[in-house]
Amino acid sequence: MRFVIVTGMSGGGKRTALKMLEDIGFYCVDNLPVSLIEKFAELIIMPSSEITKVALGLDVRSDRSFTETTHILRQLREKGYKFEILFMDADENALIKRYKETRRVHPLAADGRVEDGVRKERQVLEGIRKSADYVIDTSNLLTRELKEEIDRIFVRNEEYNSLMITVMSFGFKHGIPADADLVFDVRFLPNPFYIEELKPKTGNDKEVQDYVMSFPEAGTFLDKLDDMLQFLVPNYVKEGKYRLVIAIGCTGGKHRSVTLANELYGRMKVQGHYGIKLYHRDVGNQST
Repeated sequence: MRFVIVTGMSGGGKRTALKMLEDIGFYCVDNLPVSLIEKFAELIIMPSSEITKVALGLDVRSDRSFTETTHILRQLREKGYKFEILFMDADENALIKRYKETRRVHPLAADGRVEDGVRKERQVLEGIRKSADYVIDTSNLLTRELKEEIDRIFVRNEEYNSLMITVMSFGFKHGIPADADLVFDVRFLPNPFYIEELKPKTGNDKEVQDYVMSFPEAGTFLDKLDDMLQFLVPNYVKEGKYRLVIAIGCTGGKHRSVTLANELYGRMKVQGHYGIKLYHRDVGNQST
C-alpha cells in the first residue's frame, strides 16, 4: 500500500496534483476532515482492501482545526501507519496573482484581502510543510513540468530532493532577473552578434552553439560552474532551500547566454538528482 497525503497552499496546485495521481492509478479522496484521517487510514489498510495506491487531499478550508494535522499525522506514524506527504507550494506573488485572475476568495481572507489570507495560511501550514517528504514549488512550473515531477516521484520512484532548479538565460541590457539566486556573466566570450550570418540566430541554433563552444574558455567556464554547483546544491538542500534560479547573462540574452544555459541544463538534467527546468527570458526580445 502506498498512501500519499497531498496538501499545501491554496492555489499551489493540490487539485492538479491529485488529478495527476489519479491518472497514474491512485485512488484519490479530497477534502476529508482532519478528524477522519485515522479512520480512513484504518479502512484502506484492511487486508480485504484491493486498493494499493491512495492519495488523500487535505485542504485548509475543509477544517478550521487544521493546525492539529501535524499532531494527528505524528500519532499515525507512531501507531505504525506508513504514508508520504506531498506539499504543493508557490511563492506569495504567484498565489496572489492566481487568486486575482480567478476572482476566488481565499479561505482565510476574512476581510477579503488575499495577501493576508496567504500569509495566515502559510503560518498555519508551517508545521506540516516541515514534515513533508516532497515539496513542489509551482510558482513557475508549467503543467507538463509538474506532471514530470509527479512521474519522477511516484512512477519512476527516483531519489527525490525538494529542490526545483531553473537555469535561465538573460540579457544584461534588459536587467538582471529579480528572482535570480546565482548570476553569471558570460560577456567575456566573443559575441556572435557581430557575425552577420549569426546575428539573426540564437543560442538555440546549432550554428551559434558551435561558434560559442568553439572557444576553450566556454568549456572551461562550464566545467568550473558544474563543479561549483555540485558543491553548492547539496548544501542548499541541507539548509531547506526548495527553489534555485541560476541566471546566465550576456549583453542581449540571445546568443552566448542561451548557448551556455542550454549546455548547463543538459549536464544537470543527465545527473537527474533534482527537478530542473530551462528558461530563456530574453531570447525573443525584439529590441535585442
